[in-house]
Amino acid sequence: MPELFVGLATLGPVGKKLPAPGTFGSLVGLCVFGCLVLIAKMSPLLVSLLFIPLFLVGIPLCSKAEEILGKSDPGEVIWDEFTAIPFVFLLIPQEINSQNELKSFGWLFAGFLVFRFFDILKPFGIKRLQSISGGMGVMIDDLVAALFASITLFAAKTFPLSFF
Repeated sequence: MPELFVGLATLGPVGKKLPAPGTFGSLVGLCVFGCLVLIAKMSPLLVSLLFIPLFLVGIPLCSKAEEILGKSDPGEVIWDEFTAIPFVFLLIPQEINSQNELKSFGWLFAGFLVFRFFDILKPFGIKRLQSISGGMGVMIDDLVAALFASITLFAAKTFPLSFF
């Protein structure tokens, strides 16, 4: 049973075997989000709503993985990045759709980069959130990083000097 918890929390070999596991966890989440929106033609907001239960399951899942691995916020645990990335696109859902895939890919790529920036550097108090114990600390900093990224993308879209 411990292997199941760790396997889910690390997305199997993605978190255990690849370099920069957080980046690859984010990329897996982005691919799932992009496929659901661009191929399955689901609304970005609906996909984000569907990720809420996955995010919430991550709290006890990551707590258990921390306990099994004997580490606080282990790098190989990437469920947090995987489930947080859809929230990056909450404020710009109309920009990601199957009618304009090139533009959508640009926004997905920009969202990925901005999310990784906030997730890695953890500015604006995001770093302090990691001090919350257990799975909540593992998960919440990524959610806040995603929300900061969402605000950043919205600002890029809104202001006239936007590149998109």
